[in-house]
Amino acid sequence: MNPSNEEEKQPQPILGELPESDSTKTVSTDDLPDGLQPNESVPNATLGETLKRHNITLPKNKIQKIDAYCQLLWDKNTHLNLTRHTDYEKFVSRDLTDSIQLEKHLTHGEHLLDVGTGGGVPGILLAILRPDLKVELCDSTGKKAVAVGEIIDALNMDLPVWHAKAEDLLKIHKFQTLIIRAVARIKKLMELFSPHWHAFDRILLVKGPRWIEERGESRHFGQMGKAALRKLDAYNIPGTEVESVILQICLKEKFPIISRILESKK
Repeated sequence: MNPSNEEEKQPQPILGELPESDSTKTVSTDDLPDGLQPNESVPNATLGETLKRHNITLPKNKIQKIDAYCQLLWDKNTHLNLTRHTDYEKFVSRDLTDSIQLEKHLTHGEHLLDVGTGGGVPGILLAILRPDLKVELCDSTGKKAVAVGEIIDALNMDLPVWHAKAEDLLKIHKFQTLIIRAVARIKKLMELFSPHWHAFDRILLVKGPRWIEERGESRHFGQMGKAALRKLDAYNIPGTEVESVILQICLKEKFPIISRILESKK
């Protein structure tokens, strides 16, 4: 799971830690978006049955891999708070749905960092759905990073996991896209990542219906002068009328190039 061609002085995934910064600690990615309440689960439903109920079609080998991930995650969750989505209904309607929507906006072989991965969502799921992607994960909580690394090893997947704050990791590594789900408000994210535009091309955010309020707050503090924020997608959380969105933030100068690349993917 170690990245190749790294100097010995640089930290290694899981085995090393980056220096603490003054920024706010990253929170888990499994927080419920904007106060959304869990849907009622169907007792004893399998993953396959839940996918069918939500009209989600996936290859059998990917369903098996995702199911194995669920079992490993939920087993770890009995000892460590990694997720609130501890049945197939919550998992599919939140975690898997978000991941499926995200992967539609990723290009072939894109290099991603899952910021504040928590229990591995959406990073592990994106890697299962899209094996072409180059996915790395990070979390500022050591126990979570170790647990996710053990899950990845058990799944026989090759995904680096960093015990680090993403803003510190960006000082020594470069990525194409930061994937951020339920970590912080847009204003806070801009404070953390605006100094590091040299290390990545864009941010993809999964947000709930209060994203417009957050955008306004960020603009009020003058954070969008050099940045372009666009809504790439909108969809309802299955079984609810609550809308989630996928937002893209990039430098204005890069926006035309990124847009052309995404258009060519369609």
